[in-house]
Amino acid sequence: MDDRDLILKIGKRIKEIRLSKPMTLDELAAASNMDNANIARLESGNTNPTIRTLYKISRGLKVKLKELVDVE
Repeated sequence: MDDRDLILKIGKRIKEIRLSKPMTLDELAAASNMDNANIARLESGNTNPTIRTLYKISRGLKVKLKELVDVE
């Protein structure tokens, strides 16, 4: 798996978890203290998230950080 595939898979995983809650993009953004445009870019794989960003999202989703990056 190359870097691009990893970024896409992590974004897809974030979206899957968010939709399973169910949570809107705006709700996740508010819970993560982030802008909804940033969440949308992450979910679509258009940006490489930092570990800090992933941690904020995991807190917003109320899941462990490892659940966001368990993509293999």
